[in-house]
Amino acid sequence: MIDLTVNPEGLERAVQRAREKNIIIPTLKQQQNPGHVPEAIVSRLKKIGLWDIDPLNLFRITWHNAPVAQGGGFGDVNFIEFPGELTGVEARIVAIVGKWFPTGAHKVGAAFGCLVPRLVTGQFDPTTQKAVWPSTGNYCRGGAYDSTLLGCESIAILPEGMSQERFDWLARVSGEIIKTPGSESNVKEIFDKCWELRESGQDLTIFNQFDEFGNYLWHHEVTGPAVLEVLERIMGSKDRFRGFMSATGSAGTIACGDFLKKQFPTSKIVASEALQCPTLLRNGFGEHRIEGIGDKHVPWIHNVKNLDMVVAVDDEAPISLMRLFNEPAGKKYLAARGVSAQLVDMLDLLGISCIGNLVTAVKFARYFELGENDIVMTVLTDSMEMYASRLVELNRQHGEFTDRDAAAVYARHIEGLAIDNMEELSYYGRKRIHNLKYYTWVEQQGKSYEEIQRQWYDDDYWNSIPACAHQIDTLIEQFNTKTGLLNAL
Repeated sequence: MIDLTVNPEGLERAVQRAREKNIIIPTLKQQQNPGHVPEAIVSRLKKIGLWDIDPLNLFRITWHNAPVAQGGGFGDVNFIEFPGELTGVEARIVAIVGKWFPTGAHKVGAAFGCLVPRLVTGQFDPTTQKAVWPSTGNYCRGGAYDSTLLGCESIAILPEGMSQERFDWLARVSGEIIKTPGSESNVKEIFDKCWELRESGQDLTIFNQFDEFGNYLWHHEVTGPAVLEVLERIMGSKDRFRGFMSATGSAGTIACGDFLKKQFPTSKIVASEALQCPTLLRNGFGEHRIEGIGDKHVPWIHNVKNLDMVVAVDDEAPISLMRLFNEPAGKKYLAARGVSAQLVDMLDLLGISCIGNLVTAVKFARYFELGENDIVMTVLTDSMEMYASRLVELNRQHGEFTDRDAAAVYARHIEGLAIDNMEELSYYGRKRIHNLKYYTWVEQQGKSYEEIQRQWYDDDYWNSIPACAHQIDTLIEQFNTKTGLLNAL
C-alpha cells in the first residue's frame, strides 16, 4: 500500500534540495483541475516549452494542457472521437490524448504519483539516493524526467529492443540507462535487474510501476476525472457510457475504470493484451510488438476483481494500422472513405499501444452490438513521436505502403475485426486471473500470501488507496510551505 510515514531528517534534506533548485510541487487536486494552480505559475509557464527541463513543468502533469509545444496554458481535456467512417461501428469511440504531457506520454503522471509521496514524507532523500525506473517504455522516460525536475538522480531500466527514440531521449535526461535483454515481452528480465541493484549496496529506491500503488492512485484521481469531464461534455440525454478499456500494461491506466464504475455502475472495465502473449486470456506467454504494455504477469496493482472483460489483440493489427494512419497512401485512402481531413491529420496522436486500444474498443462495440447512443472511452497513452523509426523499419522490410496495401489493411484490421479472442469474465474467471499474481509477486517478488488474499476478499483494500489522496496533498502543501517558494512568486 502507500506508506506515508514521515522521516523528519530525510524530509528536511528534501526541502533544502527543493529550496536550492526552486522546486514547487503541485498537488493531485491541481493536476486534476489546473484551475487551482496559482496565477503566477500559469503566467510563468507561458515562457516555458512543454518538454523543457524546468521544475514548473511539474504543473503540466495534467490532461488539461493546451495542445501546443511552447508556452501553452490550461484548458479542456484533449480528446478525439473516432467516427464510424474510420471504426466501422456505430458506437461513439472516444479517447483522451496523452501527447500533450511533458515527455509526450501520460506515464509522467504515474511516475509522479510514485515518487512524490516518498519525497514529501522524507522516505526518499534526493541528496543521497537514486530513483530507479524499470519499464518497457514510457514510464522510465517519465520517471527520469520527474526525477530531474524534482532534483533527484535517476536510473532508467528498459529492454534493449525498444524503439530508438526512447533511448535517444533518455540519453539527454536520465542519469544512467540500463538495457536488459529482449523487448516488450521481457518484463521478468527487468525485475531481475532490480533485484541485482537492490543487492548491490547502492543507496537507491526502486519505483516499480507494476507494484507501486502511487501509479494506481494517480490514474484513479487524475485520469479518471479527466475521462469523466469528457463524458459530461459529450453525452446527450439518450447516450449511455458503456465501458472503459485499456491495455493492461502496469495496470495504472486501467485504474481509472475503477473511478468511472463508481459513477456509472453498469459500465464495463476491459483489459486488452497482445494475442501473441495471452496471459490474462489463456494463462499464456509469448512475444509481441505492441510497445509499452508489458506482459507475462498480472500487475500487483491491478484490481482484477473489478475487471469485466479481456480482449486479445493480434499485434499485426496495430502495426499495420500504424502504417495506414501515417503513410501518405493510407491517409489518402481514409480521406476517400469519408474520414475528415482534420481527423486524418490527427492520427499521428496514436502510438502503437493506442492503436491497440482503438482496436479493443471496436471489438468491444461489435461484441455488445453497440449503437449510436453508446459511448466507449479509452486512452491514447503516447503518439507517433516515439515510433518514427518503426515506420522506417517497416518500409525497409515490406517496401513502400501503397494504395492497395491501405485497402487491404482497412479490410482486414477494421472491417474484418471479429469478436474472437475475447472473454466476458465471471466471478471465477476474475479469480483465475487474480490467482496468477501469486507466481510473480509472492513466489518471486516477496509479497505476502496474506496481502494477495486481502486484495480479493477485503472490500476496503482497493478503496483505501484513493482515500490517501487528500493526505498526500496535505503533505505536498506542507512541503511547499517549508520551502517558502510559493511566497516568493
